[in-house]
Amino acid sequence: MGNRKVIEQYYCDIDNLAKLLTNFVSSYRLLIGGAAELNQITPATKHDVKKAIKRVDVMGDIIDELLESIQECEENYIDYCKIKSDVISCKIQKNIISTEIDQEISFSNEELKKEKLKKEAMKPRSNEEDKQE
Repeated sequence: MGNRKVIEQYYCDIDNLAKLLTNFVSSYRLLIGGAAELNQITPATKHDVKKAIKRVDVMGDIIDELLESIQECEENYIDYCKIKSDVISCKIQKNIISTEIDQEISFSNEELKKEKLKKEAMKPRSNEEDKQE
């Protein structure tokens, strides 16, 4: 399963790009708001407003490049997931999956029983329960 590690890291890279995009979009929105506020302030010069708008444009270009990168990565990752799904569908038998599900359910039920017994053991016992024993 060595390839799985590579794909998991690839997914992490895509996730990191998405987080980066979120941060850049937030910055972009703040820059737009700042430019709008600067435009409304009487002492602000046209030069200051133009510089603020230029910063917004630069951030917009960065966001566009980031979106392109994410789109390319997502396409590759989605292709990987589809291929993996096809291979798994061809190779795995239904009875194996059914057995795994049954084992998981059985394990979950055992865990629930253990937790219930723990809780009951921790409950303080009343005097009537002591007399019955």
